Order: sequence, then C-alpha cells, then structure tokens
Amino acid sequence: MKSTIIVDTSPPQLLHSPFELMQATPLAGMNILLVSIKALALTLLLSGCEAKLNLEAVEQLKQQSIRRTDNFQAVVANDKTVVAVANDGVILLSSIDNIDWQRKVIEGEPSFVDVVTCPDQSFAALSMDKTVWIGSVEGQQWRPIPISTREDLLSLTCAPDNSLWLVGSFSTVIHSTDKHNQWHAVTLDEDSMLTSIQFVDAMTVYVTGEFGLVARSDDGGKNWNDIEYAPDDFYIHGAYFRSATEGWIGGLSGRIFYTADAGVNWTRQTTPNNAPIYGFKAASQGLYAYGDHNTLLKNNGEKWASISVSGKPVYIGGIEFIYSGVVILAGGVGTLLNFDFLSPSFLAEQGGQ
Repeated sequence: MKSTIIVDTSPPQLLHSPFELMQATPLAGMNILLVSIKALALTLLLSGCEAKLNLEAVEQLKQQSIRRTDNFQAVVANDKTVVAVANDGVILLSSIDNIDWQRKVIEGEPSFVDVVTCPDQSFAALSMDKTVWIGSVEGQQWRPIPISTREDLLSLTCAPDNSLWLVGSFSTVIHSTDKHNQWHAVTLDEDSMLTSIQFVDAMTVYVTGEFGLVARSDDGGKNWNDIEYAPDDFYIHGAYFRSATEGWIGGLSGRIFYTADAGVNWTRQTTPNNAPIYGFKAASQGLYAYGDHNTLLKNNGEKWASISVSGKPVYIGGIEFIYSGVVILAGGVGTLLNFDFLSPSFLAEQGGQ
C-alpha cells in the first residue's frame, strides 16, 4: 500500500597580539611591539605603491553572459526560446533562431538542478532549496513556488496535461494538477533517491533512481506497479523510455542497460569509456547519452559510439536539439556550446556517424 499525503505550500586561549605578549613577558613583549610598529609602517608605505584595481577588466567580466564559474545543470527549449540553468541563480536565455545568450541572475541566487518545458510552452525549473520556478514562454519572468517537504528534490517533468511532477528522496513523487496551488506527495516506501521521472504518454509514467529502482505507473501516476530493479544495485543517474516496455538507463562507470520488457530483464550495452552517464536525449537523428568528462555517445543498436566534443574534460549536464541538426551542450566550467550535427565538416570529423 502506497502512502499519500497533502502538502500545503502556503582549546585553550592563546596570546595573539603583541600587547598580550608584552603583558606576559614585558621585555620580550616590548621588542615584539617595536617590530610590529615597524612592520605596520612598512605595510602602509608599500600600500601606497600598489597598482590601482583594474575596474575596466572587472566591468568587462560583468558584461560576459557566460562565465567560467557557471556550472550548467540542464538546457531545454520551447518553440521560441532556449533556457539553460546553473548554480548561483544563473539562467541563460536565447532566441532559438539566433543563439545570443542573455544572462539573468535570480534574486537569492538559488542553485538550480533541473529545467523542463511544458506543453503550453512555459518553463519549469527546480532549485536545491526545494523551490519550483515557473518561467514565462520567453523565459524573462520566473515565479517561485516553495514546496513544503522534508525530502530532497532532484528532478521534475511536465505531464501532457501540463501538470508538474517532482521526484526526490525516500522514493517520493510530488505533483500538482491545479496550476501549482496544491501539491500531493506519494512515496513508494523505499529508502531510495529518485533521480528521474518521464511520461511516455498520458498514462505511462516511469521513475528511476538509487539501488537500481525502476517503477512504472499505467494510470498517469495515480498508482504504481511493483518495483523492478536493475542489476547490481545499479545507481541510475538518467533514463529514457521509448515506449511502455522499451528503455535505457545509465549511471556510474559508463554503464548503459537496455530493457525490452519494462524493466523485468536488462542487457548491458557496449560503451567506449567508463565516464558516468548522466542522461539521455532522443532526437530525429537518433538516441544520445551524455555524462562526465565531455562524454557524448550515440546509440548504434547494441553499441554506443563516442562523439568528439572539443573543450576541457568537464561534465555535460544536458543537451537540446533546437532545429534540424543543431544541438546545444551545457555543462561545467561555463560550457555552453552549439554544434550542427548535420554539417559536412562535423560529419567528416566524426567519421560519417
């Protein structure tokens, strides 16, 4: 029996200064005091020779839309706007037709962990302080909605009916169907962190998480079937289900597993490296996986092929296809890149993949 609740959102002290030392040992203290006065005079003299602060360089840094301190966690797009979210309240926006990033910093600088688009073209983001942020179609306005829960929240999604769903610790699933006024929480009664939730269609919902947990609902999240488990207590970072029965999960050590029977059985697929896999992205060009150390893979049946990504060996936290062949990659140390997967030069570099 699954439990349901209603969540309402409304050492001893040392002598440090010369004066303290002088009180303890007057002669030694007097010498130390004289040395300190000389040092102070020298410091004041040298300070007058210091170079002036380069305020122009500081101002130029402030004008940069992307900075090395930005660690992007996700990137998504609706029909008009691309949105990437990062730590320290950073949201980057761009028109989908002309990538030119505009930087916004949300008051309070919440640390974002996820962002999604909804069928009505609005955005929804999640921050570590258990707050959902509803973004306008253009991404210019963001409205905070604190979630009253003791559980940590890690991921979110929008259902086909625009209802918002969150997952987190103690296998908790929280959702709202009334424009985010009232939230309902359900636990699967497992001490497991849920890391992803996906609506395959209006009725079929999958959640995945820690210890290889895979659970499915066949009635839009009202009830959940018996939990299935991936092999070896596999920690699932990301998952993608193509249908009610066929799907992939990825996680530590670069492992990717495939199921054709809704998680009853899993087959490990061949991957080219051991970098952790953080997520998947399906596009018209195929199915991709992304992760740590600039890992970007493309599915070729039972195997995954590596796609070369230039830059430092940082993580990729999300990818988004915005129009024919063009993809945005978002990740650590200010990584926000766009590639044309269909351009002749890129295809030649990848060996015609």
